[in-house]
Amino acid sequence: MPELKCTVQTCVHNKQYFCDLDHIQVGGEHAKRADETCCDSFEERTGDTYSNVTGQASATSNIRCEATECRYNQSCKCHAGKISVEGGDACQCKETECATFCC
Repeated sequence: MPELKCTVQTCVHNKQYFCDLDHIQVGGEHAKRADETCCDSFEERTGDTYSNVTGQASATSNIRCEATECRYNQSCKCHAGKISVEGGDACQCKETECATFCC
């Protein structure tokens, strides 16, 4: 499993730069650049939103990836050693991206 770092502080699943989901989905079926990808698992954190996941955040995660043009994509699974999901103050998944994407 790739090591996953998430800088999207507005995501309910972000726990100190790690994700509390065991599996995430990266979108970008026709992506040719990182900014054409997104974290489809993103859920905006609001004042009364809490994660439904009871597990601990982890540095690793299974990553299903639709960005088939990425060099790390093998059969729709990410095989990069480390990935970074970015998006700063994102409010929607389309405002996030897989910064590790490499065409």
